[in-house]
Amino acid sequence: MTFQYAPAPESTAIVNINSSNDLFINGEFTPGHGNPFKTINPATEEVLAEIAHANEEDVNSAVMAARKAYDKTWSKMSGRDRGKYLFRIARLIQERSRELAVLETLDNGKPIRESRDVDIPIAAAHFFYHAGWADKLEFAGYGDNPRPLGVVAQVIPWNFPLLMLAWKIAPALATGNTVVLKPAETTSLTALLFAEICQQADLPPGVVNIITGAGETGRMLVEHPDVNKVAFTGSTAVGQAIQRQIAGTHKRLTLELGGKAANIVFDDAPIDQAVEGIVNGIFFNQGHVCCAGSRLLLQESIAEQTIDSLKRRLVTLRLGDPLDKNTDIGAINSREQLDRIIDLTKSGEDEGAQRWSPDCVIPQKGFWFAPTVFTNVTQAHRIAREEIFGPVLSVLTFRTPDEAIEKANNTAYGLSAGIWTEKGSRILAMANKVRAGVVWANTFNRFDPTSPFGGYKESGFGREGGVQGLGAYLTSEETS
Repeated sequence: MTFQYAPAPESTAIVNINSSNDLFINGEFTPGHGNPFKTINPATEEVLAEIAHANEEDVNSAVMAARKAYDKTWSKMSGRDRGKYLFRIARLIQERSRELAVLETLDNGKPIRESRDVDIPIAAAHFFYHAGWADKLEFAGYGDNPRPLGVVAQVIPWNFPLLMLAWKIAPALATGNTVVLKPAETTSLTALLFAEICQQADLPPGVVNIITGAGETGRMLVEHPDVNKVAFTGSTAVGQAIQRQIAGTHKRLTLELGGKAANIVFDDAPIDQAVEGIVNGIFFNQGHVCCAGSRLLLQESIAEQTIDSLKRRLVTLRLGDPLDKNTDIGAINSREQLDRIIDLTKSGEDEGAQRWSPDCVIPQKGFWFAPTVFTNVTQAHRIAREEIFGPVLSVLTFRTPDEAIEKANNTAYGLSAGIWTEKGSRILAMANKVRAGVVWANTFNRFDPTSPFGGYKESGFGREGGVQGLGAYLTSEETS
């Protein structure tokens, strides 16, 4: 029996999008001096708003405001009082969660279920968690008198706009730093709504500054001489460029970059449970996830059975209006990203891999890509080596655990991995040998603010979340 779902669209009435949006500097919204740009709804290609573009003067103003707030207010405030502000922000995120979720879906293209049930709750949880650490830093293991670094420049991507903001801002504020954050050009709206939340929380002016713009704005922020630390999440190429830009300076750096995660399924794994984990691993958020399980490694004896079960499951996925609560696959964030996905999937076919997608209706407007599975993939294929950042899964096989380890580690990346087996000893042995910062066992894409996240090799360095993530924003030395 096939169930038909009637449309269940989320109302947009709760969101009031300004036709033009300014920068947030020193506690106030102020016009930018660059040429403004437009942000669109990727599901319809309709213009949502005009966004201010920060130039060098604006970047300098934001950093100066953050420095003044650090020197005169935030670094001198007790951890207990800082924590009160973070608790206040966390509660306001919860109170305005529906508004934030709808705006995130409009601006990003992800399904409303994911914005509502994943992104916004975890963003609030990060502020709650770090609020609790604000007055306990001497017990975090970073010395008897850990000190903040100063002004932090943070540049975040478009795949999880508000969640990445929370990952960055919450630990920075809890540890006594001030922030200048640049959201992605295509997804600035929830960051600007967060600026309103900072005002609503009566956060002291200059503690959080949000400047919008393209890559050049981010470059000027990263290179500013009065920045003490840079935190970046995004592509490996940009991360490498940032590392070169700040080499030889006093600036601290954490990078969370791309990935090509292996999701390893052994012959004793429960197939139905594993299939759900495979789907969640690669098709969650349209595959716009740096730790997506984009390489599926199946033990040969169960490969055919697992692929058949996976195809049956993918037929049930619903692609369409991201604001519909029944939607599983939303819109691709931009035309540029869609073109990259198309290019890489074409290379898979050209190199001999077998392509399969379920039948689904692609809307005429917007940026869309059907969930896609490639079989007959070898390690030499581009689709097995390069990060696609879309709803595309490459299936490889293995015979022994050693072969699975060799194939899993045969990548320039090292962000995450998944292991599916009933044997606890095998989970521990495999996790010890897979070169990945995060290894999930019999699950995938599970995030918690108490658990550190980060990678190895071209997936970057440093950790975000947990007590380990606090260290990126602290020093045992006196800072000037």
